Amino acid sequence: MSLFAPLQSHWKTISVREQRLLLAALALLVAAALWWLALAPALATLRSAEAQHRVQDAQLQTMRSLQAQAQQIQAQPPLTAGESRRLLEATVKDLGAAAQLVTVGERATLTLKGVSAEALAKCLVQARLNARTLPSEAHLLRNAAGTWDGTLVLTLK
Repeated sequence: MSLFAPLQSHWKTISVREQRLLLAALALLVAAALWWLALAPALATLRSAEAQHRVQDAQLQTMRSLQAQAQQIQAQPPLTAGESRRLLEATVKDLGAAAQLVTVGERATLTLKGVSAEALAKCLVQARLNARTLPSEAHLLRNAAGTWDGTLVLTLK
């Protein structure tokens, strides 16, 4: 005896009108399942693709800019420790009295008191580009005024 035998016998007993209604309901359920499982996710992906593409293009441009900057830094002739120290001191002077620099060997310790985020970022970029220093340690805290206090240890190249 087949699994569908009771259903087939019941199907034969219902009227043609009811059979058509049941087939229409089944078709509607299949169409809804097809929409929710196959078409709707694909259309949502298609709608969001352009925005994702713009975001990824912006990320690609940023990465290319950083790559060009890194290649430019690598192409520069190496600095002596004295030149690097002198350029770092000139960069730190832009921070004024809010920063003190102590250099020992190939390490420079920069102590900060109340330095704005913009000034700190600008100083770090200039230290990396001009003096070719790399931060090796950072102990920074944001104070109540929204500025930064702490120490940065930079490695001179």
